[in-house]
Amino acid sequence: MSDQSRKISSLRKRINEIDAELLRLLAERREVSLDVVRAKDVDESPIRDFQREEDLLVKRIRAGRELGLDAHYVTRIFHEIIDDSVRLQQEHVLRDANKQDAEPELIRVAFQGIEGAYSHLAAKKFFSKFGDRLRFLGLQSFEEVVKAVEEGRAEFAMLPIENTTSGGINEVYDLLLHTRLSIVGEEKYHVQHCLVAADDVPLASLREVYSHPQAVAQCSKFLATLAGCKVEYFTDTAMSVSKIKEDGDPTQAAIASEEAAKMFGLKVLRREIANQKENYTRFLVAARNPEVVPTRIPCKTSLVMATSQEPGSLVKSLVVFEKNGINLSKLESRPILGNPWEEMFYVDFEGNVAEDAVKRTLEELTRTTRFIKVLGSYRSQDLPRTTPSPRAISTEFPDAPAAGPAEDRSAPRPAAAESEPFRLTGRAHKPDDTVIEVRGVKIGGPEFVVIAGPCAVESREQIMACARRVKEHGAQVLRGGCFRPPSSPYSFSGLGHQGLDLLVEAGAAYGLPVVTEVVAPEDVAEVARKADILQIGQRNMQNFALLREVGRLHRPVLLKRGQMASIDEWLEAAQYVLEQGNHQVILCERGIRTLETSQRDTIDFNAIAALRRRTHLPVLLDPSHAAGDRDLVPPLALAARPVGAQGVMLEIHPDPERAVGDGRHALRFAQFDELMRALRR
Repeated sequence: MSDQSRKISSLRKRINEIDAELLRLLAERREVSLDVVRAKDVDESPIRDFQREEDLLVKRIRAGRELGLDAHYVTRIFHEIIDDSVRLQQEHVLRDANKQDAEPELIRVAFQGIEGAYSHLAAKKFFSKFGDRLRFLGLQSFEEVVKAVEEGRAEFAMLPIENTTSGGINEVYDLLLHTRLSIVGEEKYHVQHCLVAADDVPLASLREVYSHPQAVAQCSKFLATLAGCKVEYFTDTAMSVSKIKEDGDPTQAAIASEEAAKMFGLKVLRREIANQKENYTRFLVAARNPEVVPTRIPCKTSLVMATSQEPGSLVKSLVVFEKNGINLSKLESRPILGNPWEEMFYVDFEGNVAEDAVKRTLEELTRTTRFIKVLGSYRSQDLPRTTPSPRAISTEFPDAPAAGPAEDRSAPRPAAAESEPFRLTGRAHKPDDTVIEVRGVKIGGPEFVVIAGPCAVESREQIMACARRVKEHGAQVLRGGCFRPPSSPYSFSGLGHQGLDLLVEAGAAYGLPVVTEVVAPEDVAEVARKADILQIGQRNMQNFALLREVGRLHRPVLLKRGQMASIDEWLEAAQYVLEQGNHQVILCERGIRTLETSQRDTIDFNAIAALRRRTHLPVLLDPSHAAGDRDLVPPLALAARPVGAQGVMLEIHPDPERAVGDGRHALRFAQFDELMRALRR
């Protein structure tokens, strides 16, 4: 063995020793977490202490920085540790509240399909705590699954209820209406479809693809690329894998999970073939008896109700929830079988049947509905994560007090009389400010939002470096140009869809929503499938075909002001988007042409103040292009908030002198860091 090999072997041995110590410490921390909840049991103290969690995260982030670890890395690690601790403590409280005289030796879970199906994989994840006591019962239909639990042949049923791509599963909704089972849990499983075959064959040789109808619908765009290939439906994804395993035909393939492919010893030809990467299926867990969920645990309740066939009857029922301060998370209608044109409503809401507000709500609903059935109250799988503010983790001002009282810019402005062109954009139509939420970031509310990133995505290394800087210093949204309309035919026009993929990857890596410009109507649908916010640049402010196209989608639109556009023309452009049904428009002032020539454009601060009075839409400032000089950007950005802007959009670059475009006004990282510190002050 060479000296180099011995050195690598020694280093790997050291890594293994460190990993073993990390695992031992994590196990020890779990035991201490259990000791904590046992101490809380004495007086039934709340399981979570959000202030302690925030203090803990702030201390860990600062300590990590001293060791050379960035804040995002430390936050991700401790979010997982805290989540595990919370779930562990919740499990302890649930077990105590649902004690049985004798627990069964085996826990049998019924599901539709065979092992390797997504229902089976979701059940393995949800019931992993039972270990070797767990047994699975695969059945042909959802009806058989429910019947198996009703008859005592299984303790639990695993039922898929909805998918983020293809929507609700109607057969399961109808079964829930008539079954005697109660919902006792939920599992949100990340579905990652793969194309599976008996051998590693070229896609062009495939002639038949088998899968469940839901999986086929979720992968429709990929399947459209397989020329001359016939799709055959199967009752289950894993069964389709079993079919091609038995046939051994190299022209056959299946859509299923990678786990199913491994289980049957088949080859994965393509991964991540679903139309949407964020493809989740929500499963409900049902049992013969309801589970008691202590009020210390966040809970969700599901019910089904039917209202009378009178005007306003559904509204009367929904008002009951609003009056009692209960948040609805789902409302789905289904036809009442045997009663043509009559609907039953399935409702999920945050709350526990043991809570007084929920008891009042259910009591009042008996007066506004003609049928109501509680399907179950169960522990919510959604754990809110504590996220300290950028100021709290700042090393420069760790203990500085927050800014003093300031004007509440989220309060409604006096409504000015508006003419018909501004019917939807004006405050006469909507006095309250519109707040647009994008992956937890609220644009238009009291929080000042910072969007930052490069003018153009140039490489993976560049956009990753920018994303890390954006996250580390407290900006909330990552920007990056992928389809740029250059001012010269010889300018860089972006990496296109490759750049968009890099931008989305960087945003996902650092937990940031992304915004990019779209320049052609034919690109809108594809860009909207990946980006969180669609930007309409100043050159396209009056591209009415493009405005109508983005108006037809459920994606926020950041609309920049044209260089020669008046405020009225700008609001008319926004109206084009709103008229199509998309009411998520963000206005962005970026400078206009005036007689002044010392800068590229002139920031119209008057327009920001005027817009905050005239429109309910969020208003941001992009100072970069007007400044044309990076040293002028910080003072212009700092002037945004006093005149009423609800955020700024900044260009940053790891090496502006080598930027492919507009490098003169892109902030260096050090300048961006200083500006973020100034904004926090």
